[in-house]
Amino acid sequence: MLEGRLRRRLRERGMRNFREYCHFLFDQGGLEEELGDLIDVVTTNKTDFFREPKHFDILTNIVVPNLFRKGLGIRRPLQVWSAGSSIGAEAYTLAMVLADYRLSHPGFDFHILGTDICTTVLRTAARAIYPEEMAQPIAHDLRHRYLLRSLDRKARQIRIIPELRSMVEFRQLNFMATEYKLPAVQDIVFCRNVIIYFDNVVRMAVLSRICACIAPGGYLFMGHSETLSGFNLPLRQVAPTVYARI
Repeated sequence: MLEGRLRRRLRERGMRNFREYCHFLFDQGGLEEELGDLIDVVTTNKTDFFREPKHFDILTNIVVPNLFRKGLGIRRPLQVWSAGSSIGAEAYTLAMVLADYRLSHPGFDFHILGTDICTTVLRTAARAIYPEEMAQPIAHDLRHRYLLRSLDRKARQIRIIPELRSMVEFRQLNFMATEYKLPAVQDIVFCRNVIIYFDNVVRMAVLSRICACIAPGGYLFMGHSETLSGFNLPLRQVAPTVYARI
């Protein structure tokens, strides 16, 4: 997989083999110029709307009501972080769910931050235009409220409505950074199917930095294929793959 993805860069650079590419990167000083494109082609960006849907039930029925009772979302906007947001499907799913919660809780306010290392997917996320088939997991009433269909029916595209897009911000973030300089402390973090790509030493470091960004009493959602067993973290489990910050 890695070889196939990198060969795209070789073709785009007009290079014949990996030796030539490595010479360009490490001997001719091309790494600084090439690094962004290199990261873009080798990172995995799998995402869907309402992926692992039980998490959004827990979010709506347990997590947000708990935080709302403490005044979060009223005294200040509820801060939600989609860590490893890819093309934005998770961030906009969160926006739909929270916007729907606001319909029955006037005055509720929130802000969603989506981060990824890949600049290409972040540009796609900011545009918020997707193939129509990606909308299939979205309930009909949510589609009606929060999606626009392309006037060109042949294009078969949808776009997130402007009101929802204004509630979501996208930034580049590298999990290998020594600290995550976020604009605010986070009340809810979705970091799903990210740490599976790291070894245990890196997982512990990344999770520790994520925990440092979560407000006490805030929540962390992990992927269903991930476990925090064996990690000494300031978290307690409240549901399968859902944790509260101690």
